[in-house]
Amino acid sequence: MSRYLATRAVEIVVTLALMSLVVYLLIGLMPGDPIQMMIAGDPKMTSADAARLRAVYGLDRPLLERYLAWAGQALQGNFGYSTSLAQPVLSALGPRLLNTLQLAGLAFVLSTAIGLPLGIWAANHPRSRADYLINLFCFAGISAPPFWLALLLITLFAVTLGWLPAGGMADLRPGTSWNEALAQNLRFAGLPVVTLALVQLGTYTRFMRGAMIEVLRQDYVRTARAKGASERRVLWGHAFANALSPVLTILALSFGGLFSGALITETMFAWPGMGKAIYQAILDNDYNLALVGLLLATFTTILGNVLADLAYVWVDPRVSIAGDGQ
Repeated sequence: MSRYLATRAVEIVVTLALMSLVVYLLIGLMPGDPIQMMIAGDPKMTSADAARLRAVYGLDRPLLERYLAWAGQALQGNFGYSTSLAQPVLSALGPRLLNTLQLAGLAFVLSTAIGLPLGIWAANHPRSRADYLINLFCFAGISAPPFWLALLLITLFAVTLGWLPAGGMADLRPGTSWNEALAQNLRFAGLPVVTLALVQLGTYTRFMRGAMIEVLRQDYVRTARAKGASERRVLWGHAFANALSPVLTILALSFGGLFSGALITETMFAWPGMGKAIYQAILDNDYNLALVGLLLATFTTILGNVLADLAYVWVDPRVSIAGDGQ
């Protein structure tokens, strides 16, 4: 186990290093720079002021040299300064990272808690009316564009019924009780969480259904039924663990996608998260903020894959991740 974790740690470091180089070069090749944004916002800024600022930020040096300087500072824990938000990158991304984790985590738990049991039930009743309805619901959820789904939910629950706010986050005053703060946060997070959950729910249900149908055809399942095992024990005790292994890969990859791909949902609901911050940083030519944000998204996806590998071992004892086969 320790050898495997050490190997994956090295792979993560190499991947992040290569990713940082590619992203830095691509962002650096974009037209314009942060100083031009400053000039547009301050007509009194002279060309001498602009040249001095480019020297301060290192924008007058070759692109590769600027990357090496940034990488050297990053190894010391200094990831640079956000020119658009006027604060250190880690300070700017910290609250937004927590906001996205809250949004993606709730959506992931909700869609998993509903999708997996729904897929198991549909697999146990193939070609029934309920199975056809579940498949129709899944295809609709997979096909629906997130922005259209967000607009539909806003129109229904925020505009027509007035039950939930259309966007933003709860503005908690000092002295707010814990229960009230939790209720307010859930109220504002309700619509974006449901939007993300509905987008993922169809995928989870379909994959769980397909895996369960394949497992339920195996000989050991028929043997368990022939011995008089209850249907509940057959589904959850014999079939579920074996069907869950391939689904874990989808869950792991989708969580990374939720974390880095919630841009549309965060924009539609004015949720100050990572996706919106990365998008705005790219528009503002804020190199440091965009780069670190994309690296965090990459790290989350890789971490999801590592956790999926560890989950394989927990679900199926026959799987070994030790390099020596022990």
